[in-house]
Amino acid sequence: MATIVFFPEGAYGPTNNCVGIGDVLRRRGHRVVFIVEESFAGTLDEKGFEERLMRLGPPAEGDEDPGQFWKDYIRETAPVFRKPTIDQLAEFIAPTFQALVDGARYVDERLVEIIDELQPDVIVEDNVVSFPALPASGRPWVRIMSCNPAELKDAAVPPTFSGYPSDDRSAWPAYWDEYRRALSDLHADFDEFCRGRGAPPLPMLELMHSSPHLNLAIYPDEVDYARELPLDGTWHNLQASVRTTDAPYEAPAADGPLVYLSLGSLASGDVDLMRGLIASLADSPYRVIVSKGPQHEELELPDNMVGEEFLPQTSILPQVDAVITHGGNNTVTESLYFGKPMVLLPVFWDQYDNAQRMHETGFGIRLDTYAHDPAELPAAVEQLLGDEPLGKRLAALSQRLQAAPGTERAADLIEGLVRP
Repeated sequence: MATIVFFPEGAYGPTNNCVGIGDVLRRRGHRVVFIVEESFAGTLDEKGFEERLMRLGPPAEGDEDPGQFWKDYIRETAPVFRKPTIDQLAEFIAPTFQALVDGARYVDERLVEIIDELQPDVIVEDNVVSFPALPASGRPWVRIMSCNPAELKDAAVPPTFSGYPSDDRSAWPAYWDEYRRALSDLHADFDEFCRGRGAPPLPMLELMHSSPHLNLAIYPDEVDYARELPLDGTWHNLQASVRTTDAPYEAPAADGPLVYLSLGSLASGDVDLMRGLIASLADSPYRVIVSKGPQHEELELPDNMVGEEFLPQTSILPQVDAVITHGGNNTVTESLYFGKPMVLLPVFWDQYDNAQRMHETGFGIRLDTYAHDPAELPAAVEQLLGDEPLGKRLAALSQRLQAAPGTERAADLIEGLVRP
């Protein structure tokens, strides 16, 4: 039995992804331990995993909800999301990376303590900035890139977080210039810190190390990007990574197509946006399951809708006919895994890249999140549901993905790193 440590970012998307892989390894007899923020204490224990707690900053006053920092941050930053992505680089992307880097600095000594205590055979992380304690540990470690593949930069791939089309590069140079301007100083400072803590230098424009041992991407071939420089042999594409640990869900019985509306655990904190989407669908012929998110008490649902603060997404998706999503990587790949077409309303981060990629590959329709006409949302759902060729493409893709579960493939690769 090996000891395998998972260290996901303090948000539900990366955590859920790691839970799916960890569950496979646990069922194979390994000891699986999660390093989680104190605000998440108990959430992994409830799923039967060991926990080791850490903080990414000084304690707050009073009780903390899981991921509360990011919920508050997203809510306060929401006005920036109405701006073009090139303007968000300085106003949202750089400050967000700064907060993440500050957390990596704060927690580094605690991570060293945890690694020394557990003596793991393998460490698996799913983060967007580096934590130098991992590469400096001398132990095999795994990077999961659970964001859109544009996170790993390449001259033939649209700029990270831009949402720009693949077949029109006219706006790429200006975006990359602004990206460098917004992040170069942060990169230099963090690179110095990483090297001072025993980690290798950071690659150019990257705030995350790739592992010399094993790196995992999560994006089906049918929608992945063609790169100018192919990734090296340490990289493996899981295609999709869908957990089987969600509780069962019984959709309400009624007539009409069933639609799932979810903006994820963070973007759903924009109450005005959620209220607008709910209103757009209130008089539609669709039944709607709504993942209401952290501000659930401020959302009222009409008669054609049901919803809760949190919902077992992977139990719901097989039952619905279409998905309305912010474009988070988990929801996008899970929707493809179950063969569901998407309307995409990106709010921040890689959601723009996913929304554009689904739109340009024909697996979904991207709308302007804040400027679309309310009538466009039900019309987009209607268009997707009436597209028979798309339905056949999705069915074939779903069949392929489900025949080779990414969680099992990830567990195989991770086990390959365990020292004999």
